[in-house]
Amino acid sequence: MTYFGFLVRFIGVPLLILIVLTLWDRARGRRVSPGLDSMPGWFMVLALVIVAVVWTTPWDNYLVATGVWFYDPALVTGITLGWVPIEEYTFFVVQTLLTGLWVLWLARHLPPAPQPAPKMPRMRLIAAAITAIIWLASVILFFSRWRPGTYLALEAGWLLFPVIPQMLLGADTLWHHRRLVLLGLLPPWLYLSTTDFLAIGSGTWTIDPAQTTGIIIGGVLPAEEVLFFLLTNMLIVFGLVLFIATDNAAVKRFASRTLRHTPQPVGEVILEE
Repeated sequence: MTYFGFLVRFIGVPLLILIVLTLWDRARGRRVSPGLDSMPGWFMVLALVIVAVVWTTPWDNYLVATGVWFYDPALVTGITLGWVPIEEYTFFVVQTLLTGLWVLWLARHLPPAPQPAPKMPRMRLIAAAITAIIWLASVILFFSRWRPGTYLALEAGWLLFPVIPQMLLGADTLWHHRRLVLLGLLPPWLYLSTTDFLAIGSGTWTIDPAQTTGIIIGGVLPAEEVLFFLLTNMLIVFGLVLFIATDNAAVKRFASRTLRHTPQPVGEVILEE
């Protein structure tokens, strides 16, 4: 299975379904639940696409350059930016769109969370501190040069770092909207982990066994890959919920400043909430 073949089958099809559902909801006039309209959904999904590409590109290039990930040359186009095939950059974009549209669909269909939301600054500090401790442990693991822990350390060290400010900004907001967060996170995480199982099994990409812990699910999927999709989808779901939730004062101030300086796009955007 070629990499683009994987993207079309396993990401393109559900993404197309979500786009159709989005258009259907717009035609029926269905909007996001009250309390989740601080910023337009389309704006935040597209912003997260940019963030995903910018943040993941150097990390992914390092993984490919050091042989943690590698690809069958016969199953990719051969077009690369840096060390990474163009298909991988496409994956950054379509995964963010897939998870983002799923969260927005849920935001239109789930019952709204009770208002007003309680403010729990202690929760924000504790959640950020716990995340920071795990992140620091991963950094120490990386510099210990224990080879089987390489991929694990790189994942947690790079992908957990932005979770720390997310916790500081609104761990209490995420808890208040925990139903949306949980349902927004679990299906994409499990689905993408399953498709990853199929891609690795077909040889579309390979994870270096020497740089992983050796914990293999179903004889194919390294546990680190399951963690990868958990962390990447956490970043998308947390980021989107924090910025569309109206009960997050810090993000609301940022949103009001941003929207004052953001021109409305010409024409109708299918992701607009």
